[in-house]
Amino acid sequence: MVEPVGNHYIVARAVYSENLFNEEHEKLHRYHKTFWDHLKLYFRCYPQRIKKIALGLFPIVSWLPAYRFREWILSDIVSGINTGLVAVLQGLAFALLVNVPPGYGLYAAFFPVLVYFIFGTSRHISVGPFPVLSLMVGGAVVRLVPDDPAGSTTQANISAIDEARVMVAASVTFLSGIFQLLLGILQFGFIVIYLSQSLISGFTTAAAIHVVVSQLKFMLQLPVPGFNKPFGIVYTLESIFSQITNTNIADLVTSLIVLLIVFVVKEMNDRYKAKLPTPIPIELIVTVLAALISYFVKFEEKFNVAVVGKLEEGFQAPVAPDVGVLQECIGDSISIAIVGFAVAFSVAKVYSIKHDYPIDGNQELIAFGLGNIVGGSFKGFASSTALSRSGVQESSGGKTQIAGIISAIIVLIVIVAIGFLLEPLQKSVLASLALGNLKGMLMQFKEVGILWRKDKYDCVIWVVTFLAAVFLGLDIGLATAVAFQLLTVVIRSQIPSCTVLANVGRSDIYRNRKDYTDVYEPEGVKIFRCSSPIFFANIEYFREKLITAVGFNPLRVLRKRNKALRKIRKMLKKGELQVTPKGLICIANHTQESEEELDNNSIEELDQPTNMKDLSIQINWDTDLPTGITVPRVNIHSIILDFSAVSFLDFSAMRVLQKTLKEFVRINIDVYIAGAHEGFLDKLKRCAFFDEEIKPSMFFLTVHDAVLHILLKKDIASCPKLKLAEVSLQFSSFTILVPLHYSQAPGSALHS
Repeated sequence: MVEPVGNHYIVARAVYSENLFNEEHEKLHRYHKTFWDHLKLYFRCYPQRIKKIALGLFPIVSWLPAYRFREWILSDIVSGINTGLVAVLQGLAFALLVNVPPGYGLYAAFFPVLVYFIFGTSRHISVGPFPVLSLMVGGAVVRLVPDDPAGSTTQANISAIDEARVMVAASVTFLSGIFQLLLGILQFGFIVIYLSQSLISGFTTAAAIHVVVSQLKFMLQLPVPGFNKPFGIVYTLESIFSQITNTNIADLVTSLIVLLIVFVVKEMNDRYKAKLPTPIPIELIVTVLAALISYFVKFEEKFNVAVVGKLEEGFQAPVAPDVGVLQECIGDSISIAIVGFAVAFSVAKVYSIKHDYPIDGNQELIAFGLGNIVGGSFKGFASSTALSRSGVQESSGGKTQIAGIISAIIVLIVIVAIGFLLEPLQKSVLASLALGNLKGMLMQFKEVGILWRKDKYDCVIWVVTFLAAVFLGLDIGLATAVAFQLLTVVIRSQIPSCTVLANVGRSDIYRNRKDYTDVYEPEGVKIFRCSSPIFFANIEYFREKLITAVGFNPLRVLRKRNKALRKIRKMLKKGELQVTPKGLICIANHTQESEEELDNNSIEELDQPTNMKDLSIQINWDTDLPTGITVPRVNIHSIILDFSAVSFLDFSAMRVLQKTLKEFVRINIDVYIAGAHEGFLDKLKRCAFFDEEIKPSMFFLTVHDAVLHILLKKDIASCPKLKLAEVSLQFSSFTILVPLHYSQAPGSALHS
């Protein structure tokens, strides 16, 4: 019964063990579905389910009819134009990361947008090339189609290499799309939870470093081969610096000027975004000016700079992926599929929370999977979402994916009509534009210090991920990072937080006794809490901490007592001991036996409960024993294990826990388990955990119930009655005062 009295509350109820509570309160029997039940339900077919699946598979059917044409269309058109212009430039720039001709980046910026418009659930992300994915695809491209070792620069040879690389990029993209589609169909959208924010941040920062290094060859115009292997970044830098004297000064100066202008204007966009109606399209302005200057000054002829060159008008016929490439790039495709989805879903989730609408992870996988399949078929490369491009789409007023369609139309116009205008554009300008979009990723270095102060495990994950991805490559680095992250979870669960609790403020609240001054510990009672699941990897640690908390090893005490009993029986038989009302008295000098002689008993016999049935008295181990007989003193009579934070207990840990509890019970220490979650007791019963020594009656609802039960059971006369105490509990904006009485009368209830 609970009665509010002002800012107090009064609770009156019995002291409940699990058994007593279940006897007084009838528990409903619930049927728990089996795996086959879930499988049947999943494949069950009925009209409502078909409708739900159809609407889920085609989200456009839900949001397009509800489109507010008059309110949103103008904003979507403006946003789509801005986003489309950025998408064109990023498509050209990121194609350099893939090591394919720039024009193919336009295909990657066009087809996935059309597919996502139909199948995607986010209204604000801009689908298309992403620098990290482009670099990962480029790694596979360079590995399978390396530069000509003979150094041939004939047009025919360059065209053959480019065509082969385009085919590899398309095949890798197609296969990554297959993986994403399968994961979505199999409802594996939850896979993104295994990539923590720290891991993604460290990985994308490392990818930004790779992007910087990979673009140096275009900014300096140096023939640097690709090194897609561990420590490839070191070999790349070595190759660059060994040729640094051959730098094309015109490309270098152009790159530095473009970088400076882009960084300054982007900083202005960020600082004055509240005052600007739309961000200044600096990429577009720089591209137009650079193309015009290069065309009229004839940079290619005068300074021998590398330019975009001829862009094919229109689309190429779709092609089937190369089976040979598919077999060699399975690992690359899996990495690309997971990273692409993780980045896109993270960005989509931010915007869905900001604008209050739901997104579906499984449907996102299907949308990106189909987008990559279609894009790969038309010789595009892997798509996700670029943070900067999505920011442009959302900040310039985009309301729905209508803005995405408008951006795709802009890309289409460039592909079929005005692409020739970009032919004189220097590749070094595109490289600088690619680097200009990395500011956000490179600024993630600031997170290291913040993470170190907040969570050192997350900081270590960030650093290990960054170093692994930088030096081992993005594919091996990602696998290493995920493995290390899971290892930290194992380590943290393998070394759980174990504390000794005490009563705080004479209330029903129990906290770490080291953290408070006003604590009460019932005499002879140890309250031990483990704040982690208990399983095979940490059960020994749990046992060691429990033994440390109580101050003795129960198994050692048990063996010492059994040895002492054997010795007492021998002395009684020889007449060296006499039984008196005051206890055992030694009446003769006893010859000290060697430890080897005492240890003739087998270990199994020493581990059995002490048996004094054949003795005429019951030995009190806490009193003085006859000379020559020593047994460790035990200063507690009860242990309470707080299992409120133990979410599961596996079978291996269960066996060790049972053995440990028996050791305590055999030396006459009562053990109680409090706060175990629903189903814990049932699992122990199914696993035959209980016997004559370990019984279900040891389970109590709360630690406080177990403490009161012990006080009532022991009825210690020497323990003075606990005085009335008041403890102030702070809850939000109000205070609850809980006056508490401990009553030791048998059968009394808790009054507070």
